[in-house]
Amino acid sequence: MSRLFWLGVGATVGVLVTRRVNRAAKHLTPGGVAEDVTDALHELAAAVGTFGADVRAGMAQRERELHEMVDERTGIPTGGSARASRAAD
Repeated sequence: MSRLFWLGVGATVGVLVTRRVNRAAKHLTPGGVAEDVTDALHELAAAVGTFGADVRAGMAQRERELHEMVDERTGIPTGGSARASRAAD
């Protein structure tokens, strides 16, 4: 019984090690490296796009705040509040 148990454990470990080695070997091939680089570039592009959208939204918000501040302090309507609202949409 004990030998059968250790045979099962050995077979399981062998299968797991074989899968890991095959996965690592795939990543070391030119196609695997290209796939990894492509995935990294897609993630970077998505992060840059999200950052740009956040910056534009922040700029529009700050522009609205500045127009409201000018309107409040001078009493002169700048008309920028509507423009900044449209830019944020």
